[in-house]
Amino acid sequence: QVQLVESGGGLVQAGGSLRLSCAASGSRFSINVMGWYRQAPGKQRELVAAITSGGNTNYTEAVKGRFTISRDNAKNTVYLQMNTLKPEDTAVYYCKADLTIVRMLTTTRRDYWGQGTQVTVSS
Repeated sequence: QVQLVESGGGLVQAGGSLRLSCAASGSRFSINVMGWYRQAPGKQRELVAAITSGGNTNYTEAVKGRFTISRDNAKNTVYLQMNTLKPEDTAVYYCKADLTIVRMLTTTRRDYWGQGTQVTVSS
């Protein structure tokens, strides 16, 4: 089993910053892609940022230049540094990991989701 534990959400004023963390733990695995999604009330869940095993990153246009995704491979952790936060960034942020579970005889690849962490930006 694999768990994704998210932290770092909270309430901040517009223009402030937060750093989200997502740590994967559990069964032996390798990380293919980790990323962050967000979902505001009444809206669809959308990709915010993702980072591949090779370090390539992808961002939704709305956060480019403000958010930075990074990873610490030794800790199996992905971070989302969010700067210059805006009220429209308010959402529940979910960590998603595309993982390959490594076993002696087989491997299994699928997506895992965190529970979500609330980010609220006040004006």
